[in-house]
Amino acid sequence: MNVLVVGPGGRCHAILEALARSASVGRLLAAPGNAGMAALAEVVDIPATDNERLVQLCKAQDVGLVIVGPEAPLVGGLVDALAAAGIPALGPTRAAAHLEGSKAYMKDLCRRARIPTAGYRVFTSSSEAIAYAETHDRWPTVVKADGLAAGKGVVIAQSNGEAVLAVRSMMLDRAFGEAGERVV
Repeated sequence: MNVLVVGPGGRCHAILEALARSASVGRLLAAPGNAGMAALAEVVDIPATDNERLVQLCKAQDVGLVIVGPEAPLVGGLVDALAAAGIPALGPTRAAAHLEGSKAYMKDLCRRARIPTAGYRVFTSSSEAIAYAETHDRWPTVVKADGLAAGKGVVIAQSNGEAVLAVRSMMLDRAFGEAGERVV
């Protein structure tokens, strides 16, 4: 079976290495992949978030399985697009990936389902978040960008000053782009 691994990172490289050892795998493709993956797979220059082109690639190359590594294409509905085209994929649907795509959604879900989780507040206003950070009194505390920030959108603040800096960085300086429009 031909297999496409979607993603450019180390996790996807490791998956390709394991797949390359399997006798049941035909051609290996990686999109967008990276130079190091070229020894294991045909690297295809298609962004991991380009659902339409990835589906077209799978059809054209008779791909029997797609393995999606990074969160962004999962949150962007790649698995849903592949399923609609009848292409099996390993990864959660857009709805399931929303658990990873929004920290606020996940915290709210835990609260509704009575799943133990740390206390939290969600802010869409930088001035309200800063005011809260200036008066908060439990340390350390965690400030998170709500959206996907490539594993970088979390600050463990030890003081009011650090919490304020984290909020400013995320919401005002847009250190994580759209991911920091809302903070937890």
